[in-house]
Amino acid sequence: MNSIGLISMQYARPFAAEHFPLFARMKELGYDFVELLVPEPGEMDLTAARAALADAGLGVVLAARVNLQRNLSSEDAASHRAGIDYLKYAADCAAALGATVVGGPLTGNPLVFAGRAPQPVSETERLSRKQRCVAGLKEAGDHAAGLGVTLAIEPLNRFESDVLCTTQQAMELLQAVDHLAVRLMLDTFHMHMEEASISEAIRLAGSLLVHFQANENHRGFPGTGSTDWVDVCRALHDIDYRGPISLEPFRRNDDRFGVPFAQWRPPHEDESERLAASAAFIRSHISLTEFRR
Repeated sequence: MNSIGLISMQYARPFAAEHFPLFARMKELGYDFVELLVPEPGEMDLTAARAALADAGLGVVLAARVNLQRNLSSEDAASHRAGIDYLKYAADCAAALGATVVGGPLTGNPLVFAGRAPQPVSETERLSRKQRCVAGLKEAGDHAAGLGVTLAIEPLNRFESDVLCTTQQAMELLQAVDHLAVRLMLDTFHMHMEEASISEAIRLAGSLLVHFQANENHRGFPGTGSTDWVDVCRALHDIDYRGPISLEPFRRNDDRFGVPFAQWRPPHEDESERLAASAAFIRSHISLTEFRR
């Protein structure tokens, strides 16, 4: 059975020592692990965090946070180097916390959250971006492998990245990187926008998939949107996916005109009942695929 996890920013961002008691709450709600954002230096005592996770009986996966100053795709040498160093740092954090996967938009080039609009690039620059990503992932992959950590690249939608948006693009990159410690993660929220078929994209990923984010098309609680969860879970079953599945249902119930949905907001009410139902919803769909025929 796949382990089911919850993103830490469901509760708080940044997530610090004062929030460690929430680990036990997540466990009570039916979650097996927490997906923590890679803490910035000095943001979290990793030794204390690992002890708190162990006390709660909760596992951990890390989610990387890139920016234009640490950007694997960048033609600026300093930003490119900072991107590689950041992935190494993320792997160090993972090892310190007891995590084995660091996922996220590791290839960089963020758009909307970096205040940068997409622009056309020449064929030469397109290929150069790929070469920079390959070189960076190979180097960071070597470092991660020595720690027993896997780096998982994540395709994002066209409004959040202009280098990696689809599973097919990810497969091309991974083939070029050709590293056992560099694999793939997928997020159904982004897949809704960029994949012709979510289930076929999952099947394309196959054994390279090491982390999966089960999110609704509107980032609400699973089962409240338009995602075909039966189809998704059948595809995961078809590729024999046994890895972690995390939930990020952090869209808040506020449909007033002008509310910026892209901006993270802290919870304004107790969401425990819906979070417990979400974990049970995904777990039941995964379980029932065993009896689909």
